[in-house]
Amino acid sequence: MKRSIFITIILLTSIIVCQDTNQYLVEKLSPPAENSILVAAHRGYWRTAPENSLPAIKNSIDIGVDIVEIDVRKSKDNQFVLMHDETVDRTTNGTGMIEDYTLDSLKQLFLKDKAGILTKHKIPTLEEVMLLAKGKILVNLDKSENYIPEIYKLLQKTGTVHQAIFKGREPVSQIQEKSGFVLDSVVYMPLVSIETNQVPAFINEFEDEINPIAYEVIYQTENSPILGYIDIITKNEDHVWVNTLWASLCAGHDDDKAVDDPDEAWGWVIQNGATILQTDRPKLLLKYLREKGLHR
Repeated sequence: MKRSIFITIILLTSIIVCQDTNQYLVEKLSPPAENSILVAAHRGYWRTAPENSLPAIKNSIDIGVDIVEIDVRKSKDNQFVLMHDETVDRTTNGTGMIEDYTLDSLKQLFLKDKAGILTKHKIPTLEEVMLLAKGKILVNLDKSENYIPEIYKLLQKTGTVHQAIFKGREPVSQIQEKSGFVLDSVVYMPLVSIETNQVPAFINEFEDEINPIAYEVIYQTENSPILGYIDIITKNEDHVWVNTLWASLCAGHDDDKAVDDPDEAWGWVIQNGATILQTDRPKLLLKYLREKGLHR
């Protein structure tokens, strides 16, 4: 019941305040439906285009991904752009820190693909990404927890406030201090791992203060105590987001294992409470889920 009320408030706020009318996208984050798993593409569908690029995001949309995860950085002239690393060295033909580049200078660089080969694609701004995603896909904004009020204004401008998912590791009091009243108007996902202090209290405080729609959960082993806290999350009608990118994030039940044994990889993670899977193999995961009747 509480989740339904929260979603209704979001929808009303979207229409009245932000003119964000993407109702079906908001409803994807309503209480987890039985036999329905959401798919998040890590840095976009980077097997087909450079990571964190506009075509990687468009390709995610085209294959039916529910959420695209992107990494947000800030330029020297306070513009938000997409880049995982603090430097441009690995993914472009440039060198140096992003914070030392203006947006104009960043736009002179070209992105590399997964093999390190230079492409024609440029570093996108967050505004360009949200306009591309508008009405089509949810967007997880990684590395953005320190900029929520600033990014909120950009999301208002593009009419995409409730397509965006912020996340972070900090206790609710700290994120409230950083974000102020804006936290009540955005979708925020806390992260729970073995490093989280007093996990039940951490979750309960978030439930009392902002009633999150989802929690990102990280567990390195099958006997991790973190797995025991998933029941607390699901009883609150919240989504459980699990990363299957690397073995260390999901007790070894990762994307690489899924190539040969998807039931032992993705199937195991789902059986242990996951309702959102972030993957580096979105097309293969969608195929698996659809064959199982687990993706709508």
